[in-house]
Amino acid sequence: MNDRERFLATVLGRPRDRCPYWLNWGPWESTWQRWAGEGLPAEMKDFGDVGRHYGADAAPAVVPVNCGPCPRRQRQVLEEDDDYFVWTDTWGIKRRNPKANESMSQFLEFPVKGWDDWRAYRDRWLNPDDPERLAGDWRDQAKRWQAEGRPIQIGYYPDVGIFGSVRWLLGDEECLLAFYTDPALVREIMNHVTDVYLAVFAAVAAEVRADVIHIWEDMCGRQGPLISPAFFDEFMGPCYRRIKAFADAHDIQVISVDTDGNPDLIIDPMMRGGVNLLYPFEVAAGCDVNALGAKYPTLGMMGGIDKRALAIGPEAIDAELARIAPAIENCRYIPSLDHCIPDDVPWEGFCHYAEALKKLVCK
Repeated sequence: MNDRERFLATVLGRPRDRCPYWLNWGPWESTWQRWAGEGLPAEMKDFGDVGRHYGADAAPAVVPVNCGPCPRRQRQVLEEDDDYFVWTDTWGIKRRNPKANESMSQFLEFPVKGWDDWRAYRDRWLNPDDPERLAGDWRDQAKRWQAEGRPIQIGYYPDVGIFGSVRWLLGDEECLLAFYTDPALVREIMNHVTDVYLAVFAAVAAEVRADVIHIWEDMCGRQGPLISPAFFDEFMGPCYRRIKAFADAHDIQVISVDTDGNPDLIIDPMMRGGVNLLYPFEVAAGCDVNALGAKYPTLGMMGGIDKRALAIGPEAIDAELARIAPAIENCRYIPSLDHCIPDDVPWEGFCHYAEALKKLVCK
């Protein structure tokens, strides 16, 4: 089987030769710098080179079109000192980050504070028909991926999200409050960004055979989802069903969602909306792919391997792979780390993981 056939067979529960062998959650920049001093071969210029060195299967290739704010903005540094820098990202969010280490941003200001801001932002940055959304050589790239037997994906972080976009525009707390204080604004934003996505998806699907539509949400923590299952059904469900209808009409067989934390309580409404692949199932948030695979037998899963084990040593890595091994045999599961690789992981630890996972999957 080629990479596309193996991926689809696994997610859809069809016969396969084996599950995919993916090395797809890469290192932090500070991790990469650490590895460079610990034996990372000089010819490995990026994490793609590492995957090719170990013979990893190709994960879905993302069609590089613009589903987010358009024209695309560059990140801009507004101020900095010896310890921190303040900058705006591609969505216009003002952030503060330390220089000394990799860290989640401190979010200082979000672009939308009410209806007037939303209308101005929508009209300037979220025109579904802006021709710049389809700029570039993605058509030729997709043809090469198709010829290579690689799965092809539309949508990726940070630009395709239903809850995710409301969060980017309003801010975390303001977004959650708005479900109660201004539900019409939440619905308006969700419906409009869905219009944007479907317009871009349609243009791509007219020229490319796509296998996956991907939605980024990050709407869960250790305690569970940030909104209730009922709110998912009420606010997000209609948008997901529109995307599912589009996928069905264009023979796109996988709808995937990325959300950190523990998504258990919203898996049912997600699946009702058409989602059939979910990740990354963070172990620190209480996720267990064996238990979740038994509970949701028709759900494709990716992730679920505790990245923290790579910092401990070979015995911890081997034990973690032994823990998830039943899911490989019994579930629609692609084994993978449960997020990017932090800088407490040595190069030697990653190499042991890559080799041990290959031995487990490609036996």
